[in-house]
Amino acid sequence: MSDSLETRLAAVRRRIDLACERAGRAPGEVALLAVSKTFPPEALRQAAGLGVRRFGESRMQEVRQKDSELADLKPEWVLIGHLQTNKAKEAARLVSEVQSLDRWPLAEALDARLRLEGRVIDVLVQVKTSPEPSKFGLEPAALPAFLERLGGLQTMRVKGLMTMAVNSPDEGAVRACFRMLRELRDRMRDEGHAGLERLSMGMSGDFEWAIQEGSTEVRIGSAIFGSRSNQGSD
Repeated sequence: MSDSLETRLAAVRRRIDLACERAGRAPGEVALLAVSKTFPPEALRQAAGLGVRRFGESRMQEVRQKDSELADLKPEWVLIGHLQTNKAKEAARLVSEVQSLDRWPLAEALDARLRLEGRVIDVLVQVKTSPEPSKFGLEPAALPAFLERLGGLQTMRVKGLMTMAVNSPDEGAVRACFRMLRELRDRMRDEGHAGLERLSMGMSGDFEWAIQEGSTEVRIGSAIFGSRSNQGSD
């Protein structure tokens, strides 16, 4: 069978189903977010023809360019990369969801721009579960107060948490990051923070471990679209 986007997408979906089966979970519990950053609009158009509607991107410049070229498809853009506060205006206009909300100044900037746009979007709070300096995210201890403040904003629906695990071949170390996020989410819900249903965790190299630890959405790029030269939330 040829190594086409269709073949790779089917293989990823099959791996998700098998991982759910091993974890004693129903496949429908785990959503697939196709991470399209750095890939050309033609690849996204092909994926859309296979039923993909939500695309994960890291940079607003790339979202803007692709949104213009794919306007006829009306794709849903999900921002998974670190968002600079000065890009909040574009994000409020173009994206349907932000999974990398990790600080109050960004939340304030997004809220102000969303109110001007008359829009409400879904957000996930990115939590830092890895000790790596290159990883962004809110410190776990700061999450309760952050969620409390977010509750006062009407333009964002807080749906859950997101994280990037440590970049390591050590299954135990990677799964510990995912487990930390799940336990943190469970604790927040026990403390009265309703609506935290989603856990966005797991990328091309570790999503099966993430599913074992309770992920509800995996972010897959290279395993669907092919190899890329740079690394990141893939």
